[in-house]
Parts: sequence; C-alpha cells; structure tokens
Amino acid sequence: MSPSPFPDSPRWRSAFPYLANKGKDDRPLAFLDSAASAQKPRAVYDRMHAFALHEYANVHRGVYDLSEAATVAYEGARERAAAFLRAGGGRVAIFTRGTTEAVNLVAWSWGEVHLAAGDTILLTEMEHHSNMLPWRALAERKGAKVEYVPVTDNGAALDLAAAQALLAKKPKLFAFAHASNVLGFLTPAAELCALARSHGVTTFVDGAQSFGHLPVDIEALGCDFFACSAHKACGPTGVGLLVGTLALMENLPPWQHGGSMVEKVRFDAITYRPPPARFEAGTPPIVEAVGLGAALDFLDGVGLKAIEDHSVHLAELAAAGLRKIPGIRVIGPEAGGRQTGIVSFVSETVHAHDMAYYTNGKGVALRAGHHCAQPLMHRLGVPATTRASFYLYNTEEEVERLVQAVAGAVTFFQA
Repeated sequence: MSPSPFPDSPRWRSAFPYLANKGKDDRPLAFLDSAASAQKPRAVYDRMHAFALHEYANVHRGVYDLSEAATVAYEGARERAAAFLRAGGGRVAIFTRGTTEAVNLVAWSWGEVHLAAGDTILLTEMEHHSNMLPWRALAERKGAKVEYVPVTDNGAALDLAAAQALLAKKPKLFAFAHASNVLGFLTPAAELCALARSHGVTTFVDGAQSFGHLPVDIEALGCDFFACSAHKACGPTGVGLLVGTLALMENLPPWQHGGSMVEKVRFDAITYRPPPARFEAGTPPIVEAVGLGAALDFLDGVGLKAIEDHSVHLAELAAAGLRKIPGIRVIGPEAGGRQTGIVSFVSETVHAHDMAYYTNGKGVALRAGHHCAQPLMHRLGVPATTRASFYLYNTEEEVERLVQAVAGAVTFFQA
C-alpha cells in the first residue's frame, strides 16, 4: 500500500487545539469519530471570535457601515461555499441549520408542489434517518409510496442493476447519500443522476459525509439538490447548505415564513423574494456562516484530494488490521475497495457499545450504535456496529492503537 499523502503531519494536526489534550491513557486522544462531527481548526475559532467581537451586526437590514460590512462577510461566505462545491450552472446556495433542515426544506417545499397520491419516492437502504424520515413523512401526507434501492451483501456497494430498474419506473424523486455514513463507499452519484434525469426523475444528493472530505463538483454530479453541513467539514454547528437549481427553486413556495423573505406584505397579499432569500426566513446564522467560510479556506489550504487519499489510506489500514482479529467482521467493501475514511465492524463476542466503552479506556474514541441507520442495520442483520472514521488529522499510529484496543476488547470480554 502506498504511503499516506501526509502521514503524521504535525503541521495539520497541530492546527486542531483539542487533539493536544491527553486521553485516559495519558496519550493524545485518538479521535476517530469525525463522521459524527469533525474537530475544528484554530483558524475557524479565531475568525468567528474576531467577527463576533469586532464585526458583528445583523445582515440585509441596516444601511449603517457595520451592518453593510457584516452583509458582505455573510454573502461572501455563501459565494465561497458555492465555489467550493463548484455549484455553477444556474444554481443557488441557501443557508440552512444543517443537512437535516435542508432535507426537510425540500420535502415540504418541493414535495407540496410536485408529489401527488400514487407517486413514488425512491431512496436507498443505507440512508441516514435524516434522508429517510422527511421523505417518508411526505409520502404519508400525500398518499405516495417509498421504494428502496438495495445494498449488496455485507454492505459492499449499492445494487446498481436494481437502481436502474427502479428508476425506469419513473419515481418522482430519487434521494440518496453521496457517501454512506456506515459502509465506507461512495455512490456513483453522477451516473445515478444522469440515469434519473433520462427518466425525468428529480434528484436529491445527501452530501453530509462527502462535503469537506473529498472534492465535490455539483455541476459534474448533475443533481437537482445537494445538501451538506459545516460541522462535519471542520466548520461550526448550526449552519449548512442546500444547493438547488434556480429553475426549480424559483418556482417553489417557502417552507418557513418571517422576516427578510418577503418583498411586500399587505393585509390581503404577500410577495415573496426570489431565492435564496425566500428560503432564509428570520435572522440567519451569521457568525456560523463566516466560520464556514474560514473552514473552507483551511480545507483548500490542505487540499481536498490529499484529505481524501489520506483518509482512505488510513481506513484501508484499519480494515486490514481489524480483519486479522478473530471474531471481527468488517462491514462494507472488500480489501482495496474502500472509498471513504469510514470503517464499521462487528464482533462475534463483544457488543458494539461494550467495544466502544473499552476502547475509550484506551484513549480511542469510536462511535457505537445504529448510526441513525436502523433499517440498514436490519438489512445487514446486526443490532449495531462500531465505527471508526478518519480525517486529515488522524495518523497511522492511531490506526495501530485502534487495532490494539479492539483486539484487547475481544480478549477482555472472552476472559
């Protein structure tokens, strides 16, 4: 296996203040839960702190200098995010509270206009609850049905033949994750979107696990909607993005009502502003948006391709090491097929929560449970998995600690 693009780089790891803290074994914590939420570099905190103390005012409202400067910073973050995602081609970027809110926005706004009784929404078996429950609730409201593209055995890939057959039935919408939060592979999003488009199907891509972890080109993907959150990409909580085609968005009704999203209000009439303002009712996450912009500057400084290669390299090392431990089964792609920094596994003798509790005592932070993907757990025939997720600040030494801790847990619980 080729070496990591920047193995154990102190330059990037030292940018994250928390990682200098000692864990329970008096060593720096091996933080392997970035798929849940990533650590933040000091540059993000510094930019948010400076803005909050010295540059803050409400946006889009004041004519005084401070407000106008804050508006420039806020809109600059929007432009920065759109460029980061290559969201050209007549698309608009809308700030949300995160991926979950973005899904709900489309489910309510697009769904109320375009879905009718008897229609079908197509999902996949591997979706996070946030990209499943809003669509199922929409289907219940409208009298529509939901179908699922299956994953292959052991969660190694999406069943593309089944996807082709289901898309040929012309569902109204196909919503799917760009990267699974459990299985460690990427969906062929551009191929799926092109196939959906050939059947007149609207596409929604959940980019929560790909944004900030690998290069994303929305124009190349060709999706109608793309959603993501800042907090998994070195940014703050409380802010995310919905990128949609302007042709779709400008013909959709707002899903929330309040200040800033109207041009004119009379006792008997309302005129809504065009997107993105139409979908950003109330005071937006101003400081958080500025923090997102700082996070994207940081990630570009590292290089998204290098981040992707490094994360996959560590995940492959981890999967290979875990497979050598008796009674451990790695979920997802076979050796050499992993495409993201996520590795989920189960033990024949140790419950996932016991495993994570034990590794915590060894200074290794893992996620245990169903990962907000209970239908996928049912499909795989497991109650839960333990998940390690790698990012730019993780190291090969932490992979060794992970494997040692898991092996120790197996031995401990067999005693």
